[in-house]
Amino acid sequence: MLARDPSPPPPPAEGSIVAKPARGNESYIALVWRRLKRSWTGMAGLWLVVLLLVMAVFAEFLAPMDPKATDVGFAPPQLPSFHDKDGNLVARPRVYALADSTDLDPVTFQPIVGPDYDHPRLLGFFVEGAPYKLFGLIPADRHFFASMDGQPVHFLGTDKFGRDVLSRAIFGSRVSLMIALTVVFIITVIGTTVGMVSGYFGGRFDVWMQRFVELVLAFPQLPLYLALTTLIPVTAPTNVFLAFVIIVMSALGWAQMSREVRGKTLALARIEYVRAAMAVGATDRRIILQHIFPNVMSHVIVAVTLAIPTVVLLESFLGFLGFAVKPPLISWGLMLQDTATYSVIGTYPWILSPVGFVLITVFAFNALGDGLRDAVDPY
Repeated sequence: MLARDPSPPPPPAEGSIVAKPARGNESYIALVWRRLKRSWTGMAGLWLVVLLLVMAVFAEFLAPMDPKATDVGFAPPQLPSFHDKDGNLVARPRVYALADSTDLDPVTFQPIVGPDYDHPRLLGFFVEGAPYKLFGLIPADRHFFASMDGQPVHFLGTDKFGRDVLSRAIFGSRVSLMIALTVVFIITVIGTTVGMVSGYFGGRFDVWMQRFVELVLAFPQLPLYLALTTLIPVTAPTNVFLAFVIIVMSALGWAQMSREVRGKTLALARIEYVRAAMAVGATDRRIILQHIFPNVMSHVIVAVTLAIPTVVLLESFLGFLGFAVKPPLISWGLMLQDTATYSVIGTYPWILSPVGFVLITVFAFNALGDGLRDAVDPY
């Protein structure tokens, strides 16, 4: 029997190629995550989506003021400043409220409105403010960033009723994202189910189902939305109106998803392992759930991330037209009703602030969808 040489192996020669140890077997989710991390746009979209969801969940804590509290109408934004009235740098940020000065306008002879440098409002984190109930259960009064003395501060100005635009936009994210996520969930469930069943069984059932899908796709959505507004009385409860909006959006949106899933199912039904499952006598339910459904999920996930921005834009547009949520609920579309006249936009441009939230949301989900699409199918 030969003795084993205890000496270590010689070092590799200079310039030689050293093989690295093979990476362990990675799951499909790990592979997708590794590819997604290489896309800076996909990761930026992911972080923005996370921040938007956190903002919607903790709206009471992140909003600096009560969204229903009123102050001076159409007050301009109060930007944080690190300078005192003499122009010296200060450690704590502050805002200066607008006040009437003793000087008069030479044309209108009205008091000139300007910042009140003699009474600054100091800003801070985790300060005491308007009381609320976190998650509707936990009483609290701490706000993430607001005025330390409890005085109103408007970082994005106020609307015509004097309500804080930033606080209303933060609360509006909850309703707008809730509508988008609910509609996309219903669209995904119905569209995926119909698409897989239609593409797998084929035949006459597939023919009649696709004619029905084409009928749904042929509906002109905008005139239909406007016509449906007359079916709901003005005095209807808010939850009934909101449920009706979600049902209508879902009823008109599932057809496109089903058409895409059907195309993927038709291709998968001809693959060898599906034919082998049919040959050994597997039931149709098992083949659909165990072999086809996992392979269409990658496409469905990407389609969901790309469908959410579409629903957000649709909700904002319908809210601007009046076919969306009703007060006291707040949504980005409902806030945009204040921009109906050009004179308001020209005089008070900060009323367009909800558009910025809509743009960020659309960019976030689109960037995440593009990154997921490249990660799921890199070739």
